[in-house]
Amino acid sequence: MAATVLDGREMSREIENGLKVRVANLLDLGVTPCLAVVIVGDDPASHVYVRAKERACARLGIRSVRIDVPSDVEFEEVVRTVRKLNSDPDVNGILVQSPLPEGMDEIKITDLIDPKKDVDGFHAQNLGRLVQGDTSGLLPCTPAGVMHMLESADVDLTGKRAVVIGRSRIVGMPQSILLSQKGVDATVTIAHSRTADMATLCREADVIIAAVGISNMVTRDWVKPGSIVIDVGVNRVNDDSEKGYHLTGDVHPEVGEVAGALSPVPGGVGPMTIAMLMSNTVRATEMQQ
Repeated sequence: MAATVLDGREMSREIENGLKVRVANLLDLGVTPCLAVVIVGDDPASHVYVRAKERACARLGIRSVRIDVPSDVEFEEVVRTVRKLNSDPDVNGILVQSPLPEGMDEIKITDLIDPKKDVDGFHAQNLGRLVQGDTSGLLPCTPAGVMHMLESADVDLTGKRAVVIGRSRIVGMPQSILLSQKGVDATVTIAHSRTADMATLCREADVIIAAVGISNMVTRDWVKPGSIVIDVGVNRVNDDSEKGYHLTGDVHPEVGEVAGALSPVPGGVGPMTIAMLMSNTVRATEMQQ
């Protein structure tokens, strides 16, 4: 039996509908939420992502400000840009698009952002709150989007075995914390490049979340029949098409023949990440009032 498709596009539309009401309430108060995105360099994927964020802002009535910075800029110029946005009362959310050019310290830049405007949820203060069990603030967008997908699909995680493949500060680590928090109560294992016999580990899991950036890494023989599989990966694979590439996830499409539910790529976690960014922008604006 084919897996149930966890449609991130449909779920993100539901989130946006709720956000439109909150944005309208802010507009009634004379406040227009504003998201500022700093993009350093000419990474093609980054520009695609930023345009998607700009379209989402337009749909919701959020003002979008884009600051393009050349890739050969001095690090201190990026620092000055972030500090200027921190001090601008009309800017409610700040995002510095990853990846930064080689040699630039992303963590240092992230920690320069005012935590109240950190809509990516990566500032040490916001991640620290998450570790303490406080999920009321600005959460990392992709992990929060995954949690919303599981909730929307009525997945009861209590006591379930979850394997998170990947330990990045952007997805893997915060995802494991959200899954194991009180009230969710999954039993979580983090797998990574040094994990022994990852396939066996995954076969014992009720939920697999793949976030490593390796095309089709998780194959059907890794997956227990009926389990929930969330594919966070988006990988560009070169081909002879007009675009010159096609997108794949970290999960092989054949997994859909054995899993109980599977998020697609594209159209799964990606739209949810943008929806949660919009949610964080509105939440940041509300908190700043």
